[in-house]
Amino acid sequence: MSSNQKKTPEQKKAKDRKKAEERRRRPAEHQKRMSSITRKLHWHWIRGQLWRYLLTDLIVFVLACIGWCAEREYAKLGAIVPENQRSLIWAEKTRMLVYRVSSPKGKLLMQEEFGKVLIVIIAACAILFALQLIGQMFGYFGEDKRIRRILSPINEIALRADELSRLTFSEDKYQEIEEAIEKIQPGQYSEDMPLSFHDTDLTGVEAAMNNLLLRMRDTYRQQARFVNDASHELRTPIAVIQGYAGMLDRWGKSDPRILEEGIAAIKNESDHMNHLVEQLLFLARGDSGKTTLELERIDACALMREVYEESFMIDEDHVYRLQVPDGEIPLTADPGLLKQAVRILTDNAAKYTKPGDEIILSAGRTEEGAPYLQVQDTGAGIAESEIPHIFERFYRSDEVRSSEGTGLGLSIAKWIIDKHGGYFEVLARPSLGTRIRIVMKAE
Repeated sequence: MSSNQKKTPEQKKAKDRKKAEERRRRPAEHQKRMSSITRKLHWHWIRGQLWRYLLTDLIVFVLACIGWCAEREYAKLGAIVPENQRSLIWAEKTRMLVYRVSSPKGKLLMQEEFGKVLIVIIAACAILFALQLIGQMFGYFGEDKRIRRILSPINEIALRADELSRLTFSEDKYQEIEEAIEKIQPGQYSEDMPLSFHDTDLTGVEAAMNNLLLRMRDTYRQQARFVNDASHELRTPIAVIQGYAGMLDRWGKSDPRILEEGIAAIKNESDHMNHLVEQLLFLARGDSGKTTLELERIDACALMREVYEESFMIDEDHVYRLQVPDGEIPLTADPGLLKQAVRILTDNAAKYTKPGDEIILSAGRTEEGAPYLQVQDTGAGIAESEIPHIFERFYRSDEVRSSEGTGLGLSIAKWIIDKHGGYFEVLARPSLGTRIRIVMKAE
């Protein structure tokens, strides 16, 4: 009996050492799994990019061949007749690839050598593909940051798990944590129903995990909303372009009126989609850290004067007024990006202000001495409940959804001003107008 009593504590210590070793080994194994996931995501991105490049180059190749053939036919015959017969043949006598156009009755109308042109087009596509690969090499680092940023919450969970594994909790404490986590329903976590261990010893762990889960939920919702909104905004112009392309294919070839209407609509929607994609790329580059500020000393009054003169020239429907003090208001900023932010505010003011009404551009200093740039209009205004949301991506109030726009302009302006360490002050009343002030850092 005495020998058994002496042996029991030793067995217990050995068991505890084994468990401690397992807990130390888990974080390392998890890091290996995370590295494997990162590599898989990288390869998935690389394969996707290569397929997109190959598809793009194939489309360019086909369009270049068709374009050359059409240009030659128009130059030789003076018109492109759909009824003519076209073919690519290998001429045995000259040992050349030839593009041939014949009349419906078989009469030869033109014949052009195509082999050399084909070699040039292939070479151009190969150069384009090489440039795309070089661009992909540079884009790899940004994609690596994006992947690591997406996986960072999982890494944080691993770190928390590592901390938990090092705590000297009993088996009962671990059992409580495990049971509480199992009760969490995916997608239904909220502050009203937080994770709770019902144990004062686990209060710190409970608070840390609740904060982590809330951040993960908010990040997921924001990303899901951004993707859904971007898809919705792109779907409309694509549908319009497809609709008009189908109409042109069916009736527009012989009806000049339909042809003109279709071309105008496709051009308009293409410009809108191009503008939207440019804004999305700007925000994507900003989020990935690729957009850097080129700071220099500038004069706020001179910048507002430039915007005033440009607006006065390009917008004849509104009355512009400039209010700046004598002298200079120096500040440190990226002149191009800061002007872009002011330009966004000015364009918005013009969009929602009736023709003939006044828009005031001004600059000055706040009571604390901070420089500011301000745009004030007498347009539709903004409801007080809408003001906290106007800088969200793709957000558009119900009153302005029918007007043209992407809902990204103010998001871009906010990103620019946030990077400068400034902030916005918004004063608006429905039907009375809006005043938006950019307040920069005091120097």
